[in-house]
Amino acid sequence: MAENIEFKIPGAGVPIRMLPASVARGILVGALVIFFLIEASSSFYTVQAESQGIVLRFGKYIKTVEPGLCFKLPFGIDEVQLVPVRRQLKQEFGFASTGATNRNQFSNVHSEREEERGMVTGDLNAVIVEWIIQYRVREPQLFLFKVRNPEITLRNISESVMRSVVGDRTVDEVITVGRQEIEGVALEQMQTVADLYELGLSIDQVQLKDVNPPAPVQPSFNEVNQSQQERERLINVADGEYNKVIPHARGQADQRIQAAEGYALKRVNEAEGDISRFNAILAEYIKAPPVTRRRLYLETLADVVPNLGAKIVIDHDATQILPLLQLNANQSERSSQ
Repeated sequence: MAENIEFKIPGAGVPIRMLPASVARGILVGALVIFFLIEASSSFYTVQAESQGIVLRFGKYIKTVEPGLCFKLPFGIDEVQLVPVRRQLKQEFGFASTGATNRNQFSNVHSEREEERGMVTGDLNAVIVEWIIQYRVREPQLFLFKVRNPEITLRNISESVMRSVVGDRTVDEVITVGRQEIEGVALEQMQTVADLYELGLSIDQVQLKDVNPPAPVQPSFNEVNQSQQERERLINVADGEYNKVIPHARGQADQRIQAAEGYALKRVNEAEGDISRFNAILAEYIKAPPVTRRRLYLETLADVVPNLGAKIVIDHDATQILPLLQLNANQSERSSQ
């Protein structure tokens, strides 16, 4: 007959009879089997596609595992920390996006955000700067073990570098034309300091968001901007009028100069032609002066006589020209008939 297991509740005088010993041992063995199965199942873990697993054995770094199904020693011998090395992380300065899950993405206290974004430029003007940095975990081992709270350290580095870069420039450069340069210089300096501290982070981008003067001076600053814009507009209008009038005047001047040059060339060519013609006639005249003289005389008469109108040519020896005086009238009568 199997023995029964008894135990006594403190404060009670009567022991309570429990299950038989064989049943109790079976339950104990079953519990141990279930325990080992649970521990064995917990020895398998999955590393997501965007992460890497850092395996620690009794707190000491052992290896880095890639995404997939992996095995570790149970009973707390091995511990795995997952690091999202392929995910782009973000930190915000001077403002806070709603719905963010990363507690290091922005400052939780509003007063701290106000302090972050208040800066002084190189020309001693106050300015409100809001910016973000985007980064990745490049070396998980350094990220986990080299520096305590590396993301908080990165926030401090980012704020220090941004204040230094903004402090080297005027307020106009920070607000308007120098934004891209500031982003590039800040990115380079942040990465240099992060590498110096061995944070294991790679900074991908620094982006300035809202950059404005403080609220008390905002109206005055807007008036200055409007004045500058009006000045630029008037300059552009004047340049446009200049570009409209001056080329037109230059075109007219060039046209008149070319016309004068053409007229001068025409006169020169005509004079040279007359000279050549005269020289040719002179050469022929020298060869036969009477013939040339007669030909010139006849050619001149051919040009002049048609312009003289009706003329009467009489003999040198004629003594009476009276019958010829009605010649024009008789000719008119014949024409009318």
